Amino acid sequence: EKAVNLKKDLAEMQEWMTQAEEEYLEKDFEYKSPEELENAVEEMKRAKEDVLQKEVRVKILKDNIKMLAAKVPSSGHDLATELNVVLENYQLLCNRIRGKCHTLEEVWSCWIELLQYLDLETAWLNNLEERVQMTQNLPDKLDTVNDALESLESVLRHPADNRTQIRELGQTLIDGGILDDIISEKLEAFNARYEELSHLAVSRQIALEQQLQMMRETDHMLQVLQENLVELDRQLTSYLTDRVDAFQMPQEAQ
Repeated sequence: EKAVNLKKDLAEMQEWMTQAEEEYLEKDFEYKSPEELENAVEEMKRAKEDVLQKEVRVKILKDNIKMLAAKVPSSGHDLATELNVVLENYQLLCNRIRGKCHTLEEVWSCWIELLQYLDLETAWLNNLEERVQMTQNLPDKLDTVNDALESLESVLRHPADNRTQIRELGQTLIDGGILDDIISEKLEAFNARYEELSHLAVSRQIALEQQLQMMRETDHMLQVLQENLVELDRQLTSYLTDRVDAFQMPQEAQ
């Protein structure tokens, strides 16, 4: 009777594993929204816990069959053979569910990381847009234009590492068919804004550099003119002091 019960327990265990495999491993999942992906992750975590909890039952079955085999070798031999099959299938099921759970957790982590990088780069784009707007309608002052140019250039020196991460993470998820529509839409909007603002910022940078160069050249010309006027004033003062007749002076002094 004990052998019959153990045989029944082995059959039930095998049936449960078959159902678990069908439910958790053979479904074709499509993750088209973050909610679907998050739910799948939580479901697979529960599946992993459920499968691992059966380890106690498997151990009890193993111990009982060993005890029976020690007492009734003939009955125990057949059960031991069935037990080995169940043990192999159980270990395989555990490994596959662990693997799938780990994969889904990695995918979810990849999605969260992508959102974080997008937030960082969006904040940078907002800052860049603000700096570009600040370069409009500047007072015609050398220091003001120079400060605006340096401020804009400091933002433009932003490293490209985050954008590389965004591209790689997004492509990894899209290649896996995970959230591909949402990610494609997000990346398209981000890249379009990045290209537009970058082009505008570089154009403003060039314009400010040209404006600054012209202002410096003008400033230099005014400085030279001022020095010439000072020298001319000195010469005229000397002429007046020496009471030199105007017609005796050089033409430029006249």
